[in-house]
Amino acid sequence: MLKLYKLRDYNFRLVILLVITTVIGVMLVNSADSSLRNKQIFGMFLGLFVMVVVSLIDYSWIMRFYTIIYLVNLVMLIIVIIFGVATNGAARWVNIGGFQFQPTELSKIMVIVFLSAYFMRHETDLSEWKTIFRSIIVIAVPLVLILRQPDLKNTITLSVIFTLLYFAAGLSYRKIGIILAIVVPLVLGIFLLITQTDLKIVDDYQKTRIMDFINAEDDDYSQSSMQQDNSIMAIGSGRLTGKGLNNNQVSSANKGNFVAEIQNDFIFAVAGEELGFVGCVAILILLFLIVLECIRTGQKARNLSGKLVCTGIGSLVAVQSFINICVATGLMPNTGTTLPFVSYGLTSLVSLYIGMGFVLNVSLQKRTDNGGILLSEEEIRKLKA
Repeated sequence: MLKLYKLRDYNFRLVILLVITTVIGVMLVNSADSSLRNKQIFGMFLGLFVMVVVSLIDYSWIMRFYTIIYLVNLVMLIIVIIFGVATNGAARWVNIGGFQFQPTELSKIMVIVFLSAYFMRHETDLSEWKTIFRSIIVIAVPLVLILRQPDLKNTITLSVIFTLLYFAAGLSYRKIGIILAIVVPLVLGIFLLITQTDLKIVDDYQKTRIMDFINAEDDDYSQSSMQQDNSIMAIGSGRLTGKGLNNNQVSSANKGNFVAEIQNDFIFAVAGEELGFVGCVAILILLFLIVLECIRTGQKARNLSGKLVCTGIGSLVAVQSFINICVATGLMPNTGTTLPFVSYGLTSLVSLYIGMGFVLNVSLQKRTDNGGILLSEEEIRKLKA
């Protein structure tokens, strides 16, 4: 379980990137709502502590319990549906000791860990149709529970990550082409049904957001789409270097409360307004480097599960960053997705740090000097049993 590693083998480069990004996030959250600053700082230190602990646990040992992880995840998601606290029509939070906990954020990490071990167990037959269908059924169960909350954005996010992980695991290109030929028309058909008919495929507020995006210039939808419009104006108003952190300008979209949920969903608007183009680019570079470190670590992993868990965590950061920034800049409908390590949210922040703990542990595992993979027969037997 716990192992002793050499300090020089620890990936401090990734740790430094995470700390810098989170510190910038704390400053932006403080500017958006100063009452949340201390909570975000607490989340950062708690996340760092948990990350270090996880990084010292052999990830291969954790992978042995992938079935238990899957079942615990399902129980956790069922508890949300039964006992969840409803906010804005969605029951996504559970109250624990006065704190609100969002299980779906942790669920994303658990799904990535499970899939990494599951795909390794079926490494020899990943391209067989029976394995593909079985894998789809396995992932569909937590996705349905997440969608039931309802939480469409995380359902889509996990679906994308599942696809990326299956590709990284070695799914043949021919099978990928066949699946895309089926899925793409299906998705387009569902989209047309949502936008052109009165069929209740998604919740009313989700359909409203989609229609707002499509009909942004229509007066009937102008009130609902105003939040994204104000976000775009805020980002543009920062120009090259921004208006300065925590400024008190009357025209500030942040201080004027022109953008709702600006501390999490639209934190990039605060960055654009107060740090300008330079600050936005800096955040993008930091997030890109974090994703790059995950991918590089995965390429050097000692086995397939290590490669996949790094790919999954890196994909999670990349997909969420892409969606959040696209929403803030008006390129996608409003989804309510947070910007990793920057937006306010203790559950999201700590969960991401847990994921990074896995990446750090994978980087500590060594290959043999001749380039082979250092994996004992006993370990292989236990992982594939």
